[in-house]
Amino acid sequence: MPTLEHNALVEMFRDTPELAPHFLATLFHVDVPRHASVAVVESSLDQLIPVEFRADLVRELRDASGALVLAIVIEVQRDEDPDKKFSWPVYVTVVRARKRCGTVVLVVAPGADVAAWAAENIDVGLGSGYIRPLVLGPAVVPEISDPAAAEQETELAVLSAVAHGNGPNGLAVVQAALVALGQLDQEHAAVYFQVIWNGLREPMRQALEALIMERQIEGEATFPPFVQKLIDRGKLEGELNGRRDTLLRLLARAGIALTENESARIQACTDVATLDRWIDNVLGAKTSAEVLS
Repeated sequence: MPTLEHNALVEMFRDTPELAPHFLATLFHVDVPRHASVAVVESSLDQLIPVEFRADLVRELRDASGALVLAIVIEVQRDEDPDKKFSWPVYVTVVRARKRCGTVVLVVAPGADVAAWAAENIDVGLGSGYIRPLVLGPAVVPEISDPAAAEQETELAVLSAVAHGNGPNGLAVVQAALVALGQLDQEHAAVYFQVIWNGLREPMRQALEALIMERQIEGEATFPPFVQKLIDRGKLEGELNGRRDTLLRLLARAGIALTENESARIQACTDVATLDRWIDNVLGAKTSAEVLS
């Protein structure tokens, strides 16, 4: 099932038509054909490729006369999937044959290991030919730590934070991206921040929280106001998950079984005090009703 991160990255390329050809030209140094328009064509692709072969997004580049000059198949890949080594060549060959234009697969892979896997040449048979996806991963995406540069390339800054946020310069990279998010509408900015936040490991999350608190104390509001709210929400959810896990472990250790409704009630509880009370109730309880009273 597609995750928030997967869908957000797909929407990034959907919402900004020139993003894919821009990255091809600036990051991969591909000679992108001159074009006057960039369009989304998933419906056309659906007619070309069987149902088991569906790409995340497809862009068509057309010149001023309307002639198709390039098709870009965009795939967001957060985990290794052996099936992709068979479907990616399908995208290239079928679209190229039907559309009579050059076709490339652009894989967005924030993780270094997945990016390296995705960038491998795909042998189409007996070494007679290869398909090579273009992979937008940590080796290609630059570390953007300058807020001014991040504001000029906001989407690239977001990808940089996702790819390099846990690295040696991670805090500076994430900080630059958050500054850049301030110029987006709140809905897009909040989604992109959540993507960045979800990709950060605990040490970097703590460092970012400390930085934001420090800026607040000093009166330097350099981050969009929703950032602190989302961090607080994430911390609360972390506390709730921790208490739910503790409660379930104690119940299992006490040999107290839960009904399906009771399990759902625990998972749905969003009050820390209530979960704490249930945890205390486990001691000496014989039934789940006594615990959840």
